Amino acid sequence: MHQVKKIKIAGRYLVTALIGIYLLSVSIRISAQNSVSSIHFIDYQRSIPKISDLLRRKEDTLIKQFREKNLAWPARFVYIRSFKYDSQLEVWVKNSPDEKYKLFKSYKVCALAGTLGPKRMAGDYQVPEGFYYINEFKPRSEYHLSLGLNYPNASDRILSDSTQPGGDIYIHGSCVTTGCIPITDAQIEELYILAAHAKDMGEDFIPVHIFPVNFDNARSVDYLNKYLQTFSEYTPFAKSMRNAFYYFEKYREVPFVMVNGKGEYVTEEVSSDAEVKIPNLEPVHVAAAQKKPVHTRPQRVMPVKEDDLARSVDKLPQYPGGSDAFQEFLNRLGKNGVKDLDEGQSKAFVMVEYVIDSVGKPVYAKVIRGGNDTMNEKIEDAFLAMPQWSPATRLGSRVAIRLKQTVMIGAD
Repeated sequence: MHQVKKIKIAGRYLVTALIGIYLLSVSIRISAQNSVSSIHFIDYQRSIPKISDLLRRKEDTLIKQFREKNLAWPARFVYIRSFKYDSQLEVWVKNSPDEKYKLFKSYKVCALAGTLGPKRMAGDYQVPEGFYYINEFKPRSEYHLSLGLNYPNASDRILSDSTQPGGDIYIHGSCVTTGCIPITDAQIEELYILAAHAKDMGEDFIPVHIFPVNFDNARSVDYLNKYLQTFSEYTPFAKSMRNAFYYFEKYREVPFVMVNGKGEYVTEEVSSDAEVKIPNLEPVHVAAAQKKPVHTRPQRVMPVKEDDLARSVDKLPQYPGGSDAFQEFLNRLGKNGVKDLDEGQSKAFVMVEYVIDSVGKPVYAKVIRGGNDTMNEKIEDAFLAMPQWSPATRLGSRVAIRLKQTVMIGAD
């Protein structure tokens, strides 16, 4: 009996030991795979002719920019944060876990699809808001180069449409709106190289945080509060984003973010103090007398009823000739608009809201931010004079859609 008991105990120890050895071997194998993948990632990128050429053209320039800002090249850690309403994308870097992040550069986001608020379904042309990371490097992209984001994340999978949450969200070039985060080709080249080097040195999850507004910009916060007047249910989400923003502002460290059972973000709060003044986020009511028109000239009237504009589509409309042809159209506007810049101004970013109707005709265009009266009127006229597009479709039917696009006037 005692002998049987000893055999059973010995067997348990043997099984435990074997399990331990197996788990250790798996851990070592995974670590080795990750290590090899990390070490050789930049070499793999160099094996792609397009990226090899890019590295030859741009790497020396990036090294020089890092040197001028007293930053060590290459950055081991990259943190990206984007502000939808402000149309900005910031790139922060550091070289050890104990360092504070330093700002390397801020890029202008070229276009905006949708409005404030998170993405909740496929075809709603919303740019997501929340906490993401880069999960794909796409050198052979329709939009020059692309960095994929892990949308839908854990929160999105709970709160977004269960059958069609959407996907394929990228930071990319070509400077055209697709519901992603578009920047110029020159900018995505820099960002792609920075991210590739960081991944090569072990940063497998490069964080990308997408905020509704830059909470340090009083005008942007004012706009957000006015938005909350109509969409008050968005307030808790906006507050969680604000908390994460100020955590980074105070500590220059990426905040720790969790997702609760309801899909809500749980972020650390930073109490207001002398270093960081945190604005309140509450819906505000604006008296009619305070509302001022953006322009003094007569405003165009939307010919399509709000209810007739699609809120989600299966396919976005396409400019004749595709994204390259649309980019050429935007480039021409940018060059032609230089003569209308205000005195002492070298460039301007003008955001246009426009509608492509159900047959593909541009029927409405209005500048909603930037420019002056002369410049804006010419840009609106140019958008209305665009040739007929291939219209957007939803469930097999052609539908009207409202889009937004930034026009860059002057040199990049």
